[in-house]
Amino acid sequence: MAADIIGPWVADIHLLTVLAETRSFTQAARRLGLSKASVSMRIVALERAAGVPLVQRTTRSVVLTDAGRELVADAAPAFERIDAGFTAVKDLSGTPRGTVRVTAPVALGRQHISPRLAAFFRGYPDVRIHLDLTDRFVNLAQEGYDLAIRHTAAAPESYVAWPLCETRSLLVASPAYLRRRGTPRHPRDLADHDCVLYLGPGADTWTFVPAGNAQADTLSVPVQGPLKANNSEVLRDAVLDGLGIGLLPDFSAAPAMRRLRPVLPDWRVQGFFGNQLYALRPWAPRVPRAVQCFVEYLRESMAPGFPLPD
Repeated sequence: MAADIIGPWVADIHLLTVLAETRSFTQAARRLGLSKASVSMRIVALERAAGVPLVQRTTRSVVLTDAGRELVADAAPAFERIDAGFTAVKDLSGTPRGTVRVTAPVALGRQHISPRLAAFFRGYPDVRIHLDLTDRFVNLAQEGYDLAIRHTAAAPESYVAWPLCETRSLLVASPAYLRRRGTPRHPRDLADHDCVLYLGPGADTWTFVPAGNAQADTLSVPVQGPLKANNSEVLRDAVLDGLGIGLLPDFSAAPAMRRLRPVLPDWRVQGFFGNQLYALRPWAPRVPRAVQCFVEYLRESMAPGFPLPD
């Protein structure tokens, strides 16, 4: 009898657990492939069936009531077990299949992930990739992603992290800029130069250590210039156009290095773009085979890193 009463509402209870994770009708709708209006109507219907409010709606976010939190606390573990069990059953087919939702930085995705997809699909024709390119921080659990590809100095402890390859930051300028403004000999010389800067916290200060001596005292230098942007391809093109000296990740700089010149090669910039590329995933007791296959493909194909031309 209980199953007969609950059965029609199972999908909507699952929707409530997703809403609890995302704290947003819009994000919950996107994750489940529904319209925002449909999500709202189904929650209202679930509240009517339960006889109590489950959600407090505000202009900024969605907050569950005490009753909503109690229902989610009881239901979420069951849905997690169902998801794990269904994933395990799908993997018994022997052929990796399913959708892998991936987020990656725009420049990295355009230059180094997108060109690798055709070969991956030839090997795994039953896998689908949803690739979202964005430079903003993405909460994987809340927004329903399976993987994030990120360059960082240290992977978050709460995530499963697969190292893909090493990466580094390069300080570069165009020959035309250096002829016009001169070549810096010391990091402090950058105060007299135009720099193109990444748009983000700490972008107005570059921290240097002597190359080959990461334990040496650091030297922090304030920098400024005509352009800030949150995309390394934009910064690279600005450097190529002679707007200033740029700090670029090697995966963006490498294709243009025949037309650029290293600046301050005896120094290294620390703590900016990160020195390792990772595939990151929220911890789960089981990783779907489609996700595993995509990660292993990236690890193998990206293992050489981003070598610079001779």
